Amino acid sequence: MSDHQPAITLRPASADDETFLFELRKATMTEHLARVGEPADDAEHRARLLHRYDAARVICVDGTPAGLLKAHRSDTEWRVVQLQIAPALQGRGIGERALRTVLRDADAATLPVTLKVLKGNPARRLYERLGFEVVSEDEREFHMRRAPRASAETEAE
Repeated sequence: MSDHQPAITLRPASADDETFLFELRKATMTEHLARVGEPADDAEHRARLLHRYDAARVICVDGTPAGLLKAHRSDTEWRVVQLQIAPALQGRGIGERALRTVLRDADAATLPVTLKVLKGNPARRLYERLGFEVVSEDEREFHMRRAPRASAETEAE
């Protein structure tokens, strides 16, 4: 049945996930990094993968690893550090569904959500659709923010 929504789960990333997540990062980020002049060598990918690894969650579709969501909460905001979906699975709403878990938590705590997206990355359209707005930019990235929403507003979506 084509309208079947696959089961999407998030679980904490473990050391066993590093190989998958490293290849995922290379597959999803290399072209975007190269376009804006950021280093995209293996050492840089590994450093970015391991940054805030404590906050990394593997996005699984029907139990199979399909992506990465790295987000963490501070006293003042939720920050999305990385969201990557395997290229073969992009465009199916998986990233959006994973991101909505953070948005729900942020709204429940009445906190904004912030993220940065490389210029030219089509993920910006997803973020804008979910209510993120560009609040500043530098030569390589847009800095985006989604204001907290009242829970009644969130439930009506």
